[in-house]
Amino acid sequence: MRYAFETEGLVKRYGKVTALDGLDLRASPGTVLGVLGPNGAGKTTAVRILASLIRPDSGTARVGGYDVLRYPHEVRRIIGLTGQYASVDLGLTGSQNLVMVGCLLGMTRAAARRRAADLLDRFDLAHAGGRKASTYSGGMRRRLDLAVSLVGDPAVLYLDEPTTGLDPQSRFELWDIVRDLVAGGSTVLLTTQYLDEVDRLSDDIVVIDQGVAIASGTPTELKSKIDQQTLELIPADATTVDRCTAIVAELAGTKPIREGERLVLQVNDTGLPAAVLRRLDEAGISLASLALRQPSLDEVFLSLTGGRSRTAMDSPDTENTRPVQDSTEGVAA
Repeated sequence: MRYAFETEGLVKRYGKVTALDGLDLRASPGTVLGVLGPNGAGKTTAVRILASLIRPDSGTARVGGYDVLRYPHEVRRIIGLTGQYASVDLGLTGSQNLVMVGCLLGMTRAAARRRAADLLDRFDLAHAGGRKASTYSGGMRRRLDLAVSLVGDPAVLYLDEPTTGLDPQSRFELWDIVRDLVAGGSTVLLTTQYLDEVDRLSDDIVVIDQGVAIASGTPTELKSKIDQQTLELIPADATTVDRCTAIVAELAGTKPIREGERLVLQVNDTGLPAAVLRRLDEAGISLASLALRQPSLDEVFLSLTGGRSRTAMDSPDTENTRPVQDSTEGVAA
């Protein structure tokens, strides 16, 4: 099977720090691969290697069948990249940013203008195309940044934490754009700090920690790795929370976590909710709600990584890196 992009045994070191330690990734055409990991896990380093911007110390990376080291120009012709921060020129208008990139990609000015108009309309920015990007809101800049990465109509798109700092409405709008891109046949690599984002958008997920993949699968498959469910209950009378906590702790053998008036407990005994209801009823305690649900992706993530999260200062992803070649042909944003 030919993958849209794949890596095998990627290793990248920055001095004594190992950013990637044998990382394997692969994505089928027309899918979204979500990449999760604590800060400093190596997510951005992997993206930079796949974009042919830095060299791995060992291992291989291929995009569209092209080796990123042997054929960087071919790779750059078929990819788009949106980084963690909008990289548009704030002194130019939205239209000028898009036309400039189109010309850099070898389009005629007329073709670049047509492409810019199409993208401004697609990203609901046509009304602001003549305004300087410095006047755009954060969500508008991110949409423009994503539009810039699509000027060359890439087959593979790398989105490195594309919704960082956006309000919920702007995030939802970008989610719709990603879905439309994939429906049109594009392949997306998505790194994000929002687990609900990768849960909703990804066909497959890879969790990496300390530069190596520690788990992979569909969102449902990853959730099934935790052999527990989450019991959540809220007493109808807030004054009974302490008594309710004591009863649940006695039955479960562990104290539930209290979040305001809500009690949360990880359980692997499906008979526990019924036992809790009986004991609370005997104690005269009524519940406003009780639910037994599957683990969230957040809980899976914390379980797999042990809650580790290195600071940005420890992260090798923040190191200065040298491009493979001086040319940036085909890489937008």
